[in-house]
Amino acid sequence: MDIAVERHPLTVLLARRCWTAEAFLGKVAVRQRARGFGGMAARKEKVSRWVAGTAPRIHTQLAMADVLGVQECDVYARGWPDWLLAAFDDDRTVLESPWTPAGSVKVLDDVGGPVDRRAFLIASTSALAGIVAQWATAQSAQASLAGRRRIGHEVADQLDLRLDALRHLDDQIGSAQVYDAATAELRLIASLLKDTTHTEQVGRRLYAGAAEASRLAGWCAYDTGHNADAERHYVAALRAAASAGNDTVGASTLAFWANLRYAGGDPRGALDLIDGALKSSRRINSPRVKALLHARRARAHSLAGEAQAAYQAVDAAFAAYDHAGAASGDLPSMYWVTAGELHMFAASTSLSLGEPRRALEFFDLALNGHDPYDSQQEARGTAIYLARHAEAHLALGDLDAAVEVAEQVLRLMGGVESARGSSALDELRGGLADHKDVPIVRGFLDLTA
Repeated sequence: MDIAVERHPLTVLLARRCWTAEAFLGKVAVRQRARGFGGMAARKEKVSRWVAGTAPRIHTQLAMADVLGVQECDVYARGWPDWLLAAFDDDRTVLESPWTPAGSVKVLDDVGGPVDRRAFLIASTSALAGIVAQWATAQSAQASLAGRRRIGHEVADQLDLRLDALRHLDDQIGSAQVYDAATAELRLIASLLKDTTHTEQVGRRLYAGAAEASRLAGWCAYDTGHNADAERHYVAALRAAASAGNDTVGASTLAFWANLRYAGGDPRGALDLIDGALKSSRRINSPRVKALLHARRARAHSLAGEAQAAYQAVDAAFAAYDHAGAASGDLPSMYWVTAGELHMFAASTSLSLGEPRRALEFFDLALNGHDPYDSQQEARGTAIYLARHAEAHLALGDLDAAVEVAEQVLRLMGGVESARGSSALDELRGGLADHKDVPIVRGFLDLTA
């Protein structure tokens, strides 16, 4: 996966600024002395040690932050070496470009940076509501007369088919390989927006296609653990959806983005995104998107420890889904949203709220109730839900059932690359490790060591 370039951020920063290690250390020494912490040797071996994994002393880090233009609060909040990533200006185009069709094209050209930034997100929690407000008022595209080659609806039709194929490939082979294909599709659509003549309607379809390609790339980046890159793609997708004048595609993007935020420990930010989307609910023409927004809302409230609000959101999700018809008549990217999927959300919500018995009831409904969860459709998603299923059994002290389900998780994860899936399995193993003296548990732990 191209975004997984394993280079230390300090190495990249020095290269971008054309600084040698000695020159950088000299600047740091000056700032450290000015801050009252004395001098510092400027031997390049210091940088080599830092890149190899030795963290500088905190007063040296603060001096480095001065040199690199990073706020002191970022140093403390993110820790070494993640705070160095705040010195990159890659995100300015994504976050600061105007919310216009031309701004959308600029952002679509920009997403997909060269630095591996797994550990943090690009937007602060306080900025999310503002981003959603800009989406709600952004101008949509008009006809394009600038290009030398004219295209029509048949091109948009072909792009829709290609995007649908990529979504299903992600189900089958996982996100690592699909990311590159999604970003290639995004570049193609961006070039068509810039270089062709087309009607307003075709242009809006192209922007909607770009939004879906970027949304899919964001999902793939998130699934492989590259959260900052995922968020860049989600912002780009939201901008493109605004240019398309398509609130349904924008709301779908916000639902996926909210998942990233609450999974990353920011349920409040997730709720800002979801609430912003739901304010446009009258313009969302997909019952499945509305149901997904409420389901994500339930998860965010559960992770914030707000049981009443969480279960109210569960009820709202099922109420929205009651208006859904056949998947073929809904937004194509929502084919996977079923009543069973919503029961899986409800089960995860109960588990986060410390109610494992209630979680098991929802898991049973997900697999055996009306419109059940399709466990054959996507091995990765099934494995993650089964890992939570096993956690519920474990919380109730049923070790035999927990290990039986854990073995299913192990079989499903074979051959599918997913950081989320691997993390779910690791967490499950961590819970089982407390019972390693029990033979059946010890056998599973030895098998997965």
